Amino acid sequence: MQIGASPVDRRAATRLKGQGCFVADVALRDPLHIAFLRAPVVSGVMRSLEFDEALKQPGVRAVHRAEDISQIKALDVKEVLPLRDAPEFPILAQERIGALGQPLAAVLAETQAAALDGLEAIGLDVEDVVAPDDPAPIAEKSWRTGDPDAAFAKADHVIEATIRHPRLFPAPMETRGIAVEWAEDGLTIWLSTQTPHRARDAFAGILGIDSAHLRVIAPDVGGAFGMKGSVYPEEVFAVWAAQHHRRSVRWIATRSEDMLAATQGRGLLTRGRLAVAADGRFLALEARIEAPTGAWLPNSALIPPWNAARILPGPYQIDTVDIETRGVPIAEAPMGIYRGAGRPEAACLMERLVARAADALGRCEMELRVLNSHPSGALPVRSPTGALLDTGDYPAALFQASKLSGYVDLLEQRDAARADGLLSGVGVALYLEPSGDGFESARVTLGANGRVDIASGSSSQGQARETAYAQIAAEVFDIPLDLIDVTHGDTATCPDGIGALASRGTAIGGSAVFSAAERVRARQLRGDALPITEAVRYENEGQAWGFGVYVVAVQIDRETGVPTLSHVTCLDDAGRMVNPAFVEGQIRGGFAQGFGEALMEQVVYGDGQLLTGSLMDYALPRATDLPSLALYKTETPTAMNALGVKGVGEAGTIGAPAAILNAVMDALAPVGIDHLDMPLTPSKIWTALQAAEKEKP
Repeated sequence: MQIGASPVDRRAATRLKGQGCFVADVALRDPLHIAFLRAPVVSGVMRSLEFDEALKQPGVRAVHRAEDISQIKALDVKEVLPLRDAPEFPILAQERIGALGQPLAAVLAETQAAALDGLEAIGLDVEDVVAPDDPAPIAEKSWRTGDPDAAFAKADHVIEATIRHPRLFPAPMETRGIAVEWAEDGLTIWLSTQTPHRARDAFAGILGIDSAHLRVIAPDVGGAFGMKGSVYPEEVFAVWAAQHHRRSVRWIATRSEDMLAATQGRGLLTRGRLAVAADGRFLALEARIEAPTGAWLPNSALIPPWNAARILPGPYQIDTVDIETRGVPIAEAPMGIYRGAGRPEAACLMERLVARAADALGRCEMELRVLNSHPSGALPVRSPTGALLDTGDYPAALFQASKLSGYVDLLEQRDAARADGLLSGVGVALYLEPSGDGFESARVTLGANGRVDIASGSSSQGQARETAYAQIAAEVFDIPLDLIDVTHGDTATCPDGIGALASRGTAIGGSAVFSAAERVRARQLRGDALPITEAVRYENEGQAWGFGVYVVAVQIDRETGVPTLSHVTCLDDAGRMVNPAFVEGQIRGGFAQGFGEALMEQVVYGDGQLLTGSLMDYALPRATDLPSLALYKTETPTAMNALGVKGVGEAGTIGAPAAILNAVMDALAPVGIDHLDMPLTPSKIWTALQAAEKEKP
C-alpha cells in the first residue's frame, strides 16, 4: 500500500545539496541581459525619456520603450466577477504611469552589470499626477437570499465586525525569473511559474506568436504562493525581445524589484453584521467586501474578492444573506492570489462575528459554533451563494478539537491568569477550504522493462508532486516507488494542464494520474502488449471542501505589548491523504504564513513610496518566532474526485489568522480594547494598552 504512507520527497536531497536547477542556473547561448527602468512615482506622466547616453554605455545593445512594442494584446483575466473595464496590460508604460515600480523602459546588454549601467544613463522626466481618491469599482457581484431586512429587524442582537487585512508580500525564496533560448524554429522559455501551459498560451496570445513555436519549462521553482500564477509584463517583454533581436535573453528580478512590482496579496476590507436570536441562533448575515486591485490585473486578480464573498457564511447554517463584493483599482502594486486567496478573509470575518456574538450572549464560543454549524449528517448542502459543501461533520470536528486542545482547561488557565492581572486569551476558528475545480491531465506509460513513466500537466513548487504521484501509481500497479518516474512542468513533453493553483494538485492532478494508471493497469491485466500508454484529461465533479478547527492560547506582556502563543491545536480534514507527512508540511508552512499575517507582516506605502522595500523592513516570521503546533487530522473522503482527497495547501493560512486574531482580542477584552487591525504587532498592542490605561476613570 503506497497511498497513506509517507515516503520522503524524492527531490529534497538534490535541492538541499544545492544541485537543483532554477531559472538563474539555466545555461543560455550568448544571452542578452535585461534591466528595467521603473516608475519612481505612484501616479504620473512621463514628459521625456532620453536614451542617447544609455546607448553609448559599453556592452549596451538596445534600449526599448513602449512605442517599440507593437500589436500587444491584453492578458486574459478570469472573470469570476463581472468585469466592467479592465485596466490596460502595459508591457512598458506609455505616457501615463499607473503604479510605483511600473516598467518604463528596458535595457538589453551583454552583461547584467552593463544593463544596470545603461539604466543609470537614461534621462527621465516625470510629472506627478494625483491618483483618484475614490475610484469606481471595476468588478462587482452580490448575493441576496431570504429577507435580510426583516431578519435584522427581529434579531435580539446585531453583531458587527470590520477587518482590514494588511497587504502582504508573498516572498518566495526564488524571485521571478525568465530565460529564453532563441532558435530559428522557436523559443524555449524557462520560467519560474506555477502555470507553464497557461504561460505559454498567454505569451502566444499577447504577442501573436503561434504557441507551437513556444516551449515553456518550469524547472525547480523556489516557491510561488500565488505570486507566480500569472505572466508579468517583464516576462512578456523578455519573450518579445528574444524574438525581436533573434538572441537569447535572461531576466532575474532582484528581491527589491519583486517587493516593488510583483503581485501582492490580501489588503481586503471586510465588514459584516450578524443577526442573532436570543437562543443563539444565527438569523442573517450581511457582508460588504472591498478588494484593492492594481495598475493591471493578473489572470486571477478577481479570485480574492470572489472567494471572500462566496465562501460566506462558511460552515454555518445561515439561509438569509446579503453579501456584496467589489474590486477597486488603486495606484499601487498589482494585487493577485496569495496562498488562501480570499479564504482567510472569509474566515476572519465570520469567526470574528461568532466570537463577538458569544461575548454578547455570554455563551461558550465552541457551543455557539456547534449550535449554528451545519449539523452532523446534513452535508452535502448548497450554501446561499451557490457553493456545494460536499462532505464533512463540522460539529464532530468542534467537539474533537475541544477535547484534543483541552479547551476547557485553557479557559480555566486564562481566567486564573486574568485573576493575577495578566493578559491572557483563547481564540477559536472553524474554517473551510475549497480546493480548485476544472481539469488536469496525465499520461501514464507502462514500459516493457516494467517501469512506469508519468507525465503530468500539473506542476510543482515544492509540494513533492513527484513523490505523491508516484505513490498513486505504485498503489495501482502494486510495484515499488523506485520503478516509477514522474515528469511535469514542460509544455513540450507533458500534456496540457492548468498548474499548481487553489489546492488542486493532488485532488485533480493526482486524480488524473490515478485514472490514467487504472486504464493502463486494466489493459495490462487483459494481456495487451507492452508498452501501454493511456492519456487522461480529468475534470473533477466540483470543488472539494476541506475544513478544520484551530484553537490558540495567547499571553500578552503588558510592559512591551509582545504576544506569545502558548498553545496551538490544529485539527484539519483534507479527505483521503496520499502522504500524511506532506499534508503536515503544508499545514505547518501555511500556519507560518497565517502567523505572519496576524502578527508581523505588512506592506507599507508612505508619501508615494514603498517603505517596506526589502527584508530589512518587511517582517517575515523566522523559525524561532513560531510556536509549537499540536497537529491532528480527520479524514472525510469526497466524491468530487477519483481519489477522495481535498486540498490542504492553504489550510494554515485560513485557520491561523482567524484564531490568533480572536485570541489576542480575547486577551485585550478585559481592558476595554475590542478592535485592532492585523498585523497585531507589539507596538500596536502596546499603544492600544497605553490609550486604554489613560481612559480609565
